[in-house]
Amino acid sequence: MSGRRRVVVTGVGAITPLALTAEETWQGLLEGRSGIGPITQFDASPFPSRIAGEVKGFDSRQYIPFKEARRMARASQFAVAAAQEALASAGLEPPLGAGAGVLIGTSVGGLEWAFAQARTLWEKGLARVSPFGITASLANMPAHHVSRWAQALGPISTVSTACATGTQAVGEAAEFIRRGAAEVVIAGGVEGFVHEVSVGGFCAMRALSTRNDEPERASRPFDAHRDGFVLSEGCGMLVLESLEHARARGARILAEVLGHASSSDGFHVAQPDPEGRGAMRAMAWALDDAGIGPEGVDYINAHGTGTPLNDVIETRAIKGIFGEHAYQVLISSTKSMIGHAMGGAGAIEAVACVLTLRDQVIHPTANLEEPDPECDLDYVPGEARRTDVRVVLSNSFGLGGQNACLVLGRGEG
Repeated sequence: MSGRRRVVVTGVGAITPLALTAEETWQGLLEGRSGIGPITQFDASPFPSRIAGEVKGFDSRQYIPFKEARRMARASQFAVAAAQEALASAGLEPPLGAGAGVLIGTSVGGLEWAFAQARTLWEKGLARVSPFGITASLANMPAHHVSRWAQALGPISTVSTACATGTQAVGEAAEFIRRGAAEVVIAGGVEGFVHEVSVGGFCAMRALSTRNDEPERASRPFDAHRDGFVLSEGCGMLVLESLEHARARGARILAEVLGHASSSDGFHVAQPDPEGRGAMRAMAWALDDAGIGPEGVDYINAHGTGTPLNDVIETRAIKGIFGEHAYQVLISSTKSMIGHAMGGAGAIEAVACVLTLRDQVIHPTANLEEPDPECDLDYVPGEARRTDVRVVLSNSFGLGGQNACLVLGRGEG
């Protein structure tokens, strides 16, 4: 590993239920604020779960010409907006050219367009179907639109691994740089699908919280009274560069991508392996890729969804890898305040990890009032904690037994 190209983070951007920028989102996380509220994008009154982490006040015209924006899915709009912030944060401007790549993940892309066009076809006939319906709905369109806007003409790809998407996208983007295919990569994950179909489907699975009367307290990772996750939306975007490229242009280095890995449970389409073996493999392999032992990790950004199964199994997996050090490492869940943004979640959490390393403070796990007895680690309940943070591990474990982990280290200033 000593001869491997080093990859650093020089910029971040985010669109979340808390705010329309990474910095404002970060402040909300540090304050323990919730971005979860009643669903406004459709009439959710017939549903048992009527709350979500919706992005509020987003006006695509601030980022994209109106004619283009109306032909794009919500996920693509979020991706372009967050990429603009990330690139500005990094001190870079379009056109980036052939030395820059794009790798953006999403679980469903613009699937709301496909449903809308299907309804139009059934109700109004073929003549009313939009010629932009297919292109808007494709999962690779967020990457396309970011590449086109930034004129990043190097390698481009899309990752779609359910809840592990955003984390895996950042890790795979680092590989573009490691193997010399790019010097700069815009990487992240996005979701814009708070929709009747997604909410209805997860309600049918009985996976969502039904704490409708107090939405800000509904997402309760590791709490004894958790009753499911809260669906949300949003985007996290990072600018990755080779260390040499960043140094040559005098860039501010926020963090370093030390390692990453993915694994499969090979167990069940929705339930995690009860022993957490797939999650343990992903954590162990990511640490091995980083050349760091478990005792070298200071903070874990947990998958922490607030479902009865996930939180116990993730805790079990952390103990399996970290042993006694599990009781010293600090852990918190970003989803406790913004909900679960599916393909965007891991990338938003990666942004939070970068800012944790920059500011040397860990955001809290909100709503952790009575810990589950089986969840007995330090999840930083209630209030942010300032401490020395050198290495962080970010976990994402998804439907289909998809696991991805990312290891980040402190930047050089």
